[in-house]
Amino acid sequence: MILVKNLKKQYKEAVVLDIPSLDIPKSECFGLVGNNGAGKTTLFRIMLDLVRATEGTVTIDSEDVSKSEDWKKRTGAFLDEHMLLAYLTPDEYFKTLMKIYGMSEADLQNHLSKFTDLFNDEIVGKKKYIRDLSKGNLKKVGIAAALMGNPEVVFLDEPFENLDPSSQIRLKKLILQEKENSKVTFLISSHDLNHVTEICDRIVLLEKGKVINDLRDKTAMMAELDAYFTG
Repeated sequence: MILVKNLKKQYKEAVVLDIPSLDIPKSECFGLVGNNGAGKTTLFRIMLDLVRATEGTVTIDSEDVSKSEDWKKRTGAFLDEHMLLAYLTPDEYFKTLMKIYGMSEADLQNHLSKFTDLFNDEIVGKKKYIRDLSKGNLKKVGIAAALMGNPEVVFLDEPFENLDPSSQIRLKKLILQEKENSKVTFLISSHDLNHVTEICDRIVLLEKGKVINDLRDKTAMMAELDAYFTG
């Protein structure tokens, strides 16, 4: 599904990302963890062609993301609130995306119905501009938007951040349902080790731009991550 090969990002003399190889198969829930400055967001931005790599390639379904546009039709992402159209209400934003994705009104309502619990009657029908939403509700709008158009792969950067405990639990349930029912490949960057170990099939640990562990045994994930982060 996604293949990273000989990937390097360098700013002057500083190498901030150096990943010889990374292979993420279809329908995997892939977690990315590491301390601040580890390179998590940089990696996601390169994978989404928002930042160009100094060396190497990223391919999605064998398409080089820096040389093709077709992969974008099958890819959803929410990295931060700057990806949203802040001058619209959530309803206007979802309807704009509905037209871009060629969805019907019924398609849109069916999609948004999946988010009823997560939205908690605070998002749609409120006539409140996106720019005026709380950090948590901005996150909810972005995640719902990232999953529009039946994407095959979805990137989420810190999806649990700023969500209250009830919303975090609802989001975990939603991600697992989408992975199971729609076979979506999720790439999730998070500082929340409890949540990411619960939902991810595999967790890659980054340190100073390098992969230092690739954890695939769910029974041992939390203990290994605890050992790393507690020193």
